Amino acid sequence: MTFNDLNLSKPLLNALADLDFVQPTPIQEKTFPLIMSGKDMIGIAQTGTGKTIAYLLPILRNLKYSEQRQPRVLIIVPTRELVQQVVNEAKDLTKYMNVRILGVYGGTNINTQKQQVYEGVDILVATPGRLVDLALTKVLRLKSIKKFVIDEVDEMFNLGFRPQLTNVLDLLPERRQNIMFSATSNDDIEKLAEKFFIAPQKIEIVRSGTPLEKINQSLYLVPNYYTKVNLLKHLIDVNKTITKGLVFVGSKKIADRLYNDLLESGQEGIGIIHSNKSQNQRFRAIEDFENGKIRLLIATEIIARGMDIREVSHVVNFDVPASPANYIHRIGRTGRAGEKGKAITFANEVEQEYIEEIEDFMQKEIMRIDFPDEVQVSKVFTDEEKPSYSQKNYLPSNKKNRLEGGAFHEKKEKNAKVNLGGSYKRIIKEKYKKPKKRSAKKKR
Repeated sequence: MTFNDLNLSKPLLNALADLDFVQPTPIQEKTFPLIMSGKDMIGIAQTGTGKTIAYLLPILRNLKYSEQRQPRVLIIVPTRELVQQVVNEAKDLTKYMNVRILGVYGGTNINTQKQQVYEGVDILVATPGRLVDLALTKVLRLKSIKKFVIDEVDEMFNLGFRPQLTNVLDLLPERRQNIMFSATSNDDIEKLAEKFFIAPQKIEIVRSGTPLEKINQSLYLVPNYYTKVNLLKHLIDVNKTITKGLVFVGSKKIADRLYNDLLESGQEGIGIIHSNKSQNQRFRAIEDFENGKIRLLIATEIIARGMDIREVSHVVNFDVPASPANYIHRIGRTGRAGEKGKAITFANEVEQEYIEEIEDFMQKEIMRIDFPDEVQVSKVFTDEEKPSYSQKNYLPSNKKNRLEGGAFHEKKEKNAKVNLGGSYKRIIKEKYKKPKKRSAKKKR
């Protein structure tokens, strides 16, 4: 099947031709007639299979020209980067159409966004927090919404957007089409659909959590942070096929530390992105990475969801995510649009438990790679890697010493006595059934 076989308008077909899109992906092919029919639906498909275009095409096909100010289509996504991506894809598809598209997110001037909403919008793409803020100002009204899309809904829950989602759903008109897309499915998604959707149809292209078959996955067992740094530098130097690598870490603190360590070691073409960076820095980092100005982009989970960065050659899990679903989203940044990709994971002793959960989730074992002999193994542990005193079994037990003698010995009889408060106090307490108190001195 090609896009010409779908019931698309001439402007949409021309836009797809400009993008060199010929054949729809399975999720695009299956969901197109369902969304066109106006039924509620849930779409589950792997990252990188074109879910954004899967819901944009039928929505744009049904969208008629209008001069009304309030939006008729609302799309909610978890991050500002994903807002920008959806807006860009929508603008690419509406190149030959007259459609007003606006993206709103936090961290920018809300008054500017209020003015843009007031001037009129057909499709509004928003993060939940900023959407609620705009709705509370009364400038944005959601009673004209006909199509409501939640993209990456499982990540919405992970980021704590459940209250905002509920508030938004309460503001929407009862008669609307609800559409949800995600790479994974869970009980929270099912409960949300059961409460707010009307007889939703579920389209699941592959089993939830299955990674793309074209991604080659490998695993190194690495004892600590500094050894991971040494291994990463080694791979950068010897593996010239790492032309565009995403390095995922577990926190902003580790991202900054790794970035500085690589720069101090003389590595070039390194970028960084996380939520503490300004909006301009984040967009610039992604742009430089896409354009090939930087070879490695160090990132937290912020861009593991939904970001469509083309031609990522490698994904490196510097830290293993505790959630198997997050692992799927991370490695899904490579091997997109039918291309082959590689995912490399570094796991210390604690993280090996996460690896087992990931393998159970995928029903597939990750290939173990022998640790290179030429890479130095560090004996230094960071503060985060050192066990705390509160952790169980941190201090060695002296149970063995008790059994074998050793330095442990029983107290002598005189030292084994327990202090009961003095013999006089005990005698008085036994006689009067309560301790005797000294009476106040008589006044002279």
